[in-house]
Amino acid sequence: MMEEPSVWDYVKAKVQFWKKTDIDFSFQEVSEVSGLPEGEKESHKGIAISSLPWLSLLPFVVLLVGQFFLEPPDRLPLLGGVFYFIGGVLIVFAVRLGFLKVPVVLQDSERMEKVEIRWNWLVVAGIGMVISFVLFGGNRFNTLNLFTWIFAIVSLLIALFPQNTFPKIFLWFKTARKWMRSPEINLSVTFWGVVLVLTLLLVGYFRFASLNQFPAEMVSDHAEKLYDVRDVLNGQYKIFFERNTGREAFQFYWTALIAQVFHTGISFMSLKIGTVLVGLITLYYMARLGNLLGGKWLALFVLIFAGVAYWPNIISRIGLRFPLYPFCVAPVMYYLIRGLKMRNQYDFIWAGIALGIGLHGYTSSRIVPFLVVLAFFIYTFHLHTKMERIQSIYWLAIVGVVSFFIFLPLFRYALENPGMFAYRALTRVGDAERALPGPVFAVFTNNLWRALTMFFWSNGNVWVHSIPDRPALDPVSAALFFTGILILFIRYVQKRDWVDLFLLLSIPVLLMPSVLSLAFPDENPNLNRTAGAYVPVFLIVAIGFDSLIKGVLGALSEKSAIRGASIIGAIIILMTTTFNYELFFIQYDRLYRQSAWNTSEMGQIMQGFARITGSPDTVYVVGYPYWVDTRLVGINAGFVERNPEIFRDRFSETLSDPRAKLFMLNPVDIESLEALRNLYPQGKASWYDSPVEGKDFVLFMVPAVQDQLP
Repeated sequence: MMEEPSVWDYVKAKVQFWKKTDIDFSFQEVSEVSGLPEGEKESHKGIAISSLPWLSLLPFVVLLVGQFFLEPPDRLPLLGGVFYFIGGVLIVFAVRLGFLKVPVVLQDSERMEKVEIRWNWLVVAGIGMVISFVLFGGNRFNTLNLFTWIFAIVSLLIALFPQNTFPKIFLWFKTARKWMRSPEINLSVTFWGVVLVLTLLLVGYFRFASLNQFPAEMVSDHAEKLYDVRDVLNGQYKIFFERNTGREAFQFYWTALIAQVFHTGISFMSLKIGTVLVGLITLYYMARLGNLLGGKWLALFVLIFAGVAYWPNIISRIGLRFPLYPFCVAPVMYYLIRGLKMRNQYDFIWAGIALGIGLHGYTSSRIVPFLVVLAFFIYTFHLHTKMERIQSIYWLAIVGVVSFFIFLPLFRYALENPGMFAYRALTRVGDAERALPGPVFAVFTNNLWRALTMFFWSNGNVWVHSIPDRPALDPVSAALFFTGILILFIRYVQKRDWVDLFLLLSIPVLLMPSVLSLAFPDENPNLNRTAGAYVPVFLIVAIGFDSLIKGVLGALSEKSAIRGASIIGAIIILMTTTFNYELFFIQYDRLYRQSAWNTSEMGQIMQGFARITGSPDTVYVVGYPYWVDTRLVGINAGFVERNPEIFRDRFSETLSDPRAKLFMLNPVDIESLEALRNLYPQGKASWYDSPVEGKDFVLFMVPAVQDQLP
């Protein structure tokens, strides 16, 4: 007679998921309910200890406690590490015992379709590309090279899109026209619909609330961007903008369009609206990626956690080029994964389009082609036949060719000006600006470690786009991120799904723009050059949350499962929302206002003075080391062309102007104030008391020397 297996045998069999066992665990521990008649035992199988939801929550609670020990200012890293280790062990136990649910793998399609190419159109596209390449000299877009470039791209798309694409497009237009003739919208209220609307309102609040106040001030980099936008609006249609060591062009054309459409002009608000919209498009593709890999609820969880998180919100609202990196990553990852899963040529064309556009965005996006190669390498490694591998090479070629056609203007510029095109990268990776501070391998491994731990420990020390020396994730998201990593690892060991390995390895690849700051390791990590990584990071956060909620659903009885999971899920979401509200709207805002100079207040004074006197030409900001960027004062006042900067040695030049004058000075610049008093004894000085402590300044008013009436 076979000996009955013990509880320990059961636990070992569950935890050691890589081993097979012949022991029969047929629910003996549940059916042995003492004191019950034989006929009633079957109905009490749900009373097992696994039915208690706290067993699903225990790993999360332990990890959350561990993360609190890693939060500044009073950190206990050893204790935090111990809790994370215990939490990791509990996750493995919880998965094997069914308390945490591993999401179902999206199966790869088994179809083998021949790659479709219209060779005549491909030849036309090649000719158009060569002509465009020749015409793109001189770092300028013009009517002729734009026409040939667009013609070449359209010809390429016609050559590559499958035969059934254009009938589908025609059918879509036909359906849309039919609906417009007789529009009809049917609305129904469902639980899913209500939750989705609430989610969109929540995300909308975090992205748009008080957009004119958060962030509060511009920094010098904003002035550089707005001057480039001014150049676009003045007809300088550059391919690569060389001001401030050079930048790709996308943001400047996009912001110029925003300024015209929303009538916001050359302003901080135009920059903010543009980057917030880019961030929302990124969120859309992240949600689609979640829906692809786990269904609509996983898509919703991605929206919530990425929508309220302080990291993506800062990146989206700061008004600089940073969100163009995840804007490139999200659609590329979505179309790549869907294309490889469904084996659909159509998706690889869209992946190439997204990659090509993204390379015109932010310098960090130059790492994304390596991400594409990694995806195909991992996918090909998991294939079983030579024919499948050959087909995947064709697909990679499609992505590469389409993206190259769109990248073509920048490619021509890079050949003509390799030093300028690569300057930013070379000054960080190599010794173009300063010698490396140590052996390359040692600096690289230290940078990599710091970047990989930024989610739990420190996101760097740049106040413009982060809260210095705190984790990149809030405590709840950090705990769920760790959970999601282990869930994906376990699922990969069990199912060998290539997407799991790709998601895990995509994070270090997307961190590389920061990690490769070898000459300036103090710049690593930072939230702008790592921004592309937040796409897979928050997908993994959502996967961790999804596994927890499904574990709770499985642990509770049928009647209370949805209610219990909803309450627990709502509490966790409320926690992460509260944490991130505190981080962004309170801590970050307070730090930002304390660190940035209050040029908006000076701009308001300049604007008011110009309105009274009729001209901004007699408003001056006296230059002082490490004080305000005077260009921002003029921009905030609405006078982009007017930089009111003046230095003490040029004070006498203002004597010839009889109009009233206004000088703004740093309070510690006593020498300049005395020089003005000696030059204009009739002038009067006053103190401007700023709402932000330490940002006061001095106003020195000089009256007009003659009647200004006509």
